[in-house]
Amino acid sequence: MPDDIARWLTEHARPLESLIPGAPTDDLEPLGVTLRGVRVVGLGESTHGTSEFFRLKHRIVEFLVREEGFTTLAMEASESAARAVDAYVRHGVGDPVRLVARLGFWTWRTQEMVDLVEWLRSHNRDLPEERRVRFAGVDPQRGADSVEAVTAFLHAYAPEREEDARALEILVHARPGSRPDPEQALRHRAEEVARHLAAHDDADDDVVEHARILVRAADLVTRSLDQSVGEESAFAVRDRAMADAVARLVDDDPTARVMVWAHNGHLAKGTYGDGVTALGSRLRDLYGDRYYALALLFGMGSFLARRGDDLQAPPVRHRIGTGTRSIEARLADALKGDYYIDLRRTAPWLHAPQAQRSFGANVPRFFYRFNTAPLVPAKDYDGIAFVARSTCSHLLPQAGE
Repeated sequence: MPDDIARWLTEHARPLESLIPGAPTDDLEPLGVTLRGVRVVGLGESTHGTSEFFRLKHRIVEFLVREEGFTTLAMEASESAARAVDAYVRHGVGDPVRLVARLGFWTWRTQEMVDLVEWLRSHNRDLPEERRVRFAGVDPQRGADSVEAVTAFLHAYAPEREEDARALEILVHARPGSRPDPEQALRHRAEEVARHLAAHDDADDDVVEHARILVRAADLVTRSLDQSVGEESAFAVRDRAMADAVARLVDDDPTARVMVWAHNGHLAKGTYGDGVTALGSRLRDLYGDRYYALALLFGMGSFLARRGDDLQAPPVRHRIGTGTRSIEARLADALKGDYYIDLRRTAPWLHAPQAQRSFGANVPRFFYRFNTAPLVPAKDYDGIAFVARSTCSHLLPQAGE
């Protein structure tokens, strides 16, 4: 198989001449041609802490916005907090460093993300409102901004709902499955508040949307982490909620073309973990070939992640060599450098079971180097951008949660 991969890559791979935003984009033209007619492109990553992934995706976003007419960047980030980032991107409201730091996860609290957000603002600055690129979060967890907006409204206009305001404060930091409840009492309370605000004469569209975000957040935190319950688990509900958020962005505007930034596992066209239906699988069901899943993989190097199950400690550097067990090892051995490949082709190795590296915000202590997930390249993704060497992303000062 290695010789087959090498021959195939020599013929079909397209070299990436640069990973630096702002570089000439001739090498991205094959990707642009492939995406003609696509409404949603998933921009994946095998780690959340690789600088090269941030920079390459920043470069791809620039290209897709300028040359291919994409209109929205949707992040695997707090749906609640991203609304303030969108206000900065479209209207220049707020401090980009502070806003990025509040997106809900250490993974996005990086200089690379600030650079991207500032580019989006620069691009939008002199454009008419209807042509400005939007920024959206699609993850319902971490609802601090929504809790603040909704509770402030209740205090001012519905003081009789003071108890509801206190109950919803749980959603500021609550995580998926952190308060499992088969009866979902918190979700029902959030739904009552959302209905009240939707009918209230003094509630504007912004506060009503914040209330709806809290309904989705409450749904997520009251689900079970037990994956044996299938589509009702917190994991499945999270991907379903993110897919629904992307669908709202696409379906509300017939001209919308959306870039979705998330982990490879979420953007895959199949399942992950113990059979969780991925965000990308749901998007493929909704949009068929108008959804394109681009995975980002790397050969060797370092990346940031938290150790073990610690959700509070700062992320630290982890290192890994090329190895021999993964598809990344085969790609690195078969063709040197950085390159893009379109998987919508016919070749035996594209349909053979393999293993891919997969690192989230946390990785196992000591054994993370062996952390792989099953993969059938052409079944799970539509394309791969391969980066030969990974280095750590650059955290903003005091970026740990």
